[in-house]
Amino acid sequence: MFELRECTAASIQAAMAAGELTSEELVLAYFDRIAAADRSGPTLNSVLELNPDAVTTAAAMDRLRAQGRVLSPLHGVPVLLKDNINTHDKLHTSAGSLALADNCAPYDSAVAARLRAAGAVILGKANMTELANFMAYHMKGGYSSRGGQVKNPYNPAAEVYGSSSGSAVAVSANLTALAVGTETNGSIIAPAFINGCVGLKPTVGLVSRTGIVPISATQDTAGPLTRTVADAAALLNVLAGEDESDPATLGVDAIRPEDYTSFLDADGLRNMRLGVSWYNARPAENRGRYLTEEMTALAQRAVDDMREAGAVIVDGCDVPTDMNNFDVMLYEFRQCLDAYLATTNCRVRTLEQMIDFYMAHPKEGLKYGMGILLDAQLKAARGLTDPAYIEAKRKCLEVARGGLDKAFAEHELDLLVLPLFSGLSPVSGYPSICVPAGYTPDGTPYGITLVGRPFDEPKLIRAAYAYEQFSKRRVAPEV
Repeated sequence: MFELRECTAASIQAAMAAGELTSEELVLAYFDRIAAADRSGPTLNSVLELNPDAVTTAAAMDRLRAQGRVLSPLHGVPVLLKDNINTHDKLHTSAGSLALADNCAPYDSAVAARLRAAGAVILGKANMTELANFMAYHMKGGYSSRGGQVKNPYNPAAEVYGSSSGSAVAVSANLTALAVGTETNGSIIAPAFINGCVGLKPTVGLVSRTGIVPISATQDTAGPLTRTVADAAALLNVLAGEDESDPATLGVDAIRPEDYTSFLDADGLRNMRLGVSWYNARPAENRGRYLTEEMTALAQRAVDDMREAGAVIVDGCDVPTDMNNFDVMLYEFRQCLDAYLATTNCRVRTLEQMIDFYMAHPKEGLKYGMGILLDAQLKAARGLTDPAYIEAKRKCLEVARGGLDKAFAEHELDLLVLPLFSGLSPVSGYPSICVPAGYTPDGTPYGITLVGRPFDEPKLIRAAYAYEQFSKRRVAPEV
């Protein structure tokens, strides 16, 4: 008998192959779950919009299966996309913003196109922190003027972080089989960390950004949010690949593996050298977000589990995280956003017009202000030849890549372990993965993060899967 809660891509395929389940039935089951837990009951508010074509698309995938045509291991599997990822259908792509509420994308993002080609069913759009948390300095994670506030499925009083909060909450609460988020500065890893799911932030350039509402050409990427490492690997198989419209992806097909699921090795931690960096977990270095005593104990238990599973733990691998990457994002934002908006048919076609929209709708759209938008407009006026931008970019490369590369080389590391997420992975463009590692006394999830070198996703998947199978820390929320 198929069990919806905690199902995986593999269990879905097995049930469909055995005739116990259809994709159409699965989509309707998720619609029921969303109605019960997202729109009423706990009112998690993680799903912004449902795809009116999802049921008919699922029925079409069932017909193909009956004809012996199974397009991929994600055939007929429902996937929820963050609301900043284009879908050329009846869904909107608003990045949670009322200013973009009329944006019905005229083309599929590369992510959506690859999912459709794999036979996945786009279930709908996930709520998110408005404009990927690049609008106001004190905006609460998971809030958008279009979708309202996302709630943590384990503890309504807890944070959800951002900006892929809706994607993380929906997949963790079993409202979708799989979800896709985006990250510029922690927006996949942080929501995974606190909402009890797996988040995989790929190397920048492994997954195309075409058709995604942008922040920074330097740091943007899309990636999986799932309940298991195996599902993250299966989803990455579909998302990864070259796209001539995104120069950052050129050449990746020659270096990425054919199948990321081939690295799912329960003994994968044996003899791996893992360096532990506590640097960003200390109050002085992390500007108010640091490990509590309870979280420190969970982090140490995770490290001990990795050691017991066969890893060689190398302490004292602190990598500084005091880098000013925010200036890089401020300078790049307008140019990237205006280029994206020029491809749409919505009423707002530039950052300047977006600011004007918010000024005209302060009650509906400016709950937290728009300080970041205003600062980005000012920075953009100086252009990307401004010495301040070039210096900020140089320092980020020096601190992030230099610090990471130095730690990997000096300690002969396979991966770096972070007890608390940091800017190291997003600023450097290096890949990372967060895996559930326990719960604090009030029920809030805690996740442990691993960071690799560029295109080290196979190593990350091997280590994360081995830890996940050894520890088995994830417990589904009671919603």
